[in-house]
Amino acid sequence: MSVDATGSAPGGEPHDTGSRLVPPVAPHLIVLFGAGGDLARRKLLPGLYHLARARLLCKHRVLGVDLGDRSAEEFRGQVRSAVTEFGRQRVDDEELERFLDRVDVVSIDDGPAALAEAAAAHLGALGAGARVLHYLSVPPAAALEVIGLVDAAGLVEGTRIIMEKPFGTDLRTARALNAALHETFDESQIFRIDHFLGKEAALNILAFRFANGLFEPIWNRQHIDHVQIDVPETLGLGQRTSFYESTGAYRDMVVTHLFQVLAFTAMEPPTDFTPLSISEEKQKVFRSMLPIQPTDVVRGQYGGYRDEPGVDPHSDTETFVALRCRIDNWRWAGVPFYLRTGKRMAEGARIISIAFREPPRSMFPPGSGVGAHGPDHLTFDLADASKLSLSFYGKRPGTGMQLDKQSLQFALHEDADVLEAYERLIHDAMCGDHTLFTTSDSIERLWEVSDPLLSDPAPVRTYAPGSWGPNAVHQLIAPHAWRLPFERARRTT
Repeated sequence: MSVDATGSAPGGEPHDTGSRLVPPVAPHLIVLFGAGGDLARRKLLPGLYHLARARLLCKHRVLGVDLGDRSAEEFRGQVRSAVTEFGRQRVDDEELERFLDRVDVVSIDDGPAALAEAAAAHLGALGAGARVLHYLSVPPAAALEVIGLVDAAGLVEGTRIIMEKPFGTDLRTARALNAALHETFDESQIFRIDHFLGKEAALNILAFRFANGLFEPIWNRQHIDHVQIDVPETLGLGQRTSFYESTGAYRDMVVTHLFQVLAFTAMEPPTDFTPLSISEEKQKVFRSMLPIQPTDVVRGQYGGYRDEPGVDPHSDTETFVALRCRIDNWRWAGVPFYLRTGKRMAEGARIISIAFREPPRSMFPPGSGVGAHGPDHLTFDLADASKLSLSFYGKRPGTGMQLDKQSLQFALHEDADVLEAYERLIHDAMCGDHTLFTTSDSIERLWEVSDPLLSDPAPVRTYAPGSWGPNAVHQLIAPHAWRLPFERARRTT
């Protein structure tokens, strides 16, 4: 039987997935700050159209807020172009026109009175029970100014707000940002977004771990040797060099993305599948993390970075970082977690690789091949298509006892109806579901464990564009090796 992956039946009724219905969404006004920016154009506006087309936005209005002065018709033309260029489905002209009829714009330069007036008009059209979701797709430096505008417009009480990273740049700035946010919004109203956790593959980690008696009993230090979380990227920085100069790979990727994925991998079983239970278990992981020491970190910078526009010619900003971190609790004591990410690398990937301990003694004769290819691995691919791979030793056909590495591979090919990460997270925020969002306590704890590294950073080493980073990365993980199992062509039969 084919199931609509959006969770919605064609007529807009919620679909019973076998566990619970997709929550109905109240009528919503989505106030999109930074509506003319790149993220809005590539992800948010096409995503809102997809939600509306999937009948997951039954009654809604979209109010774009941006610099400059443009008419509603001009803005709708920009929305049409964004949906046409970046939408993941063939555009349905009738659906798109219906969506555009619900789109409006107001200039941030016109101040809080204009914002309040436009919001009131749309809320009146939506009727009783309508809610407001603010999405701050703005540079970090502008976030508090926008929150002040929202407050002055009287659009705080009963509303929710989605915040984009970075959530500070160290412990001091994170605490200051959270304190400023809490002067206006309650923590329950704030949704700090991490699009990594909105992906199907990330959610599949929870399903795989906690729904299967085959793996949960061995998900611990007695059976797992080490864990790798690897997110190399082939792309450079483009127009983001000025932003990157003040952040670097560690602040941009590790604190905000990779540590969140680590928490899903390492957390204890929640008492139930509720946002509070899952947040509590993630926070326990963060509390158990030992401080990140500079000696456990390799920082790199690709050759030519200092020649790019907006970069200090003497910059020591890292475009690559690899680190070893430890979780000092009963389940994971003694098991290293290796994290790596970087720009302009040989290949792009997003994987979690679990290396299992090898048997303490081999019964097989020398030369049989046992141990020649490293330990058994279970690997999750966090790219857009969900993939799993399990490697193990098996006998080669023929006479004698010769063993080779074999693998089981699973791929779930997603169709265009599956919610993209931003779409899922926007829908969750409208439902008030914090499961895939992080909290102020978690953010501050992650900056706290990062303090030794940020106070005394490891030296930056140059690496060639198109490589796998500085050579020192191999010493960091020795005697193990970095693993990218999906670089092989996948079987089709």
